[in-house]
Amino acid sequence: MIPFTPPQYKKDVFTCPHCNSYAQQSWHPTRYDVSNYNIAYLMICFCSNCQKYSLWHYEKMIYPDNGGIMPPNPDLGEEIILDYIEASSIFNKSPRGAFALIRLCVQKLTKLLGEPGKNMNDDIASLVKKGLPLQIQQALDIIRVIGNADVYPGAIDLNDNPDMVLSLFELINIVADVMITQPKKIKELYDRLPQTKKEEIIKRDSP
Repeated sequence: MIPFTPPQYKKDVFTCPHCNSYAQQSWHPTRYDVSNYNIAYLMICFCSNCQKYSLWHYEKMIYPDNGGIMPPNPDLGEEIILDYIEASSIFNKSPRGAFALIRLCVQKLTKLLGEPGKNMNDDIASLVKKGLPLQIQQALDIIRVIGNADVYPGAIDLNDNPDMVLSLFELINIVADVMITQPKKIKELYDRLPQTKKEEIIKRDSP
């Protein structure tokens, strides 16, 4: 599986913000005359896979407005996915606003994992007691700590650190993949085993 490659100005290949395919891109300047001067602030980029375009202004993608962010894991559930998409749509305008929505996604995700979803620190502690993998605990704590720091004056200014916010979209997808998607896939495969074999496994592992 080809990893998500965010759109980048003048790059020939990246993940299309429309079709999410890793595809060849072609770049074309747009020009318009003002008092006999050619102004080329805008660039149009066409995806070879879906034939849709993205619009770039001063090396920054302004259309579509999803910020070129990886799509949400479908196993996050409809409510969380809607918040994730809204966060990606405002990321370029307000990284701090996007982060607030991502933090909300994580709170809802801990609830999806069986926790109250009211206090992120308590939820993470509870999940750790239930065997939460270390890497996932660290991913959740990254989001929790950054969120707490951002509310204090003089702390992290997320509007000045958009790359930090961008990485959090990836983190929530990683958490969803490890905690929801992978167990679901394994269960689907295990359920396809013959019943007699599953009974043998249960007998083997019984005290």
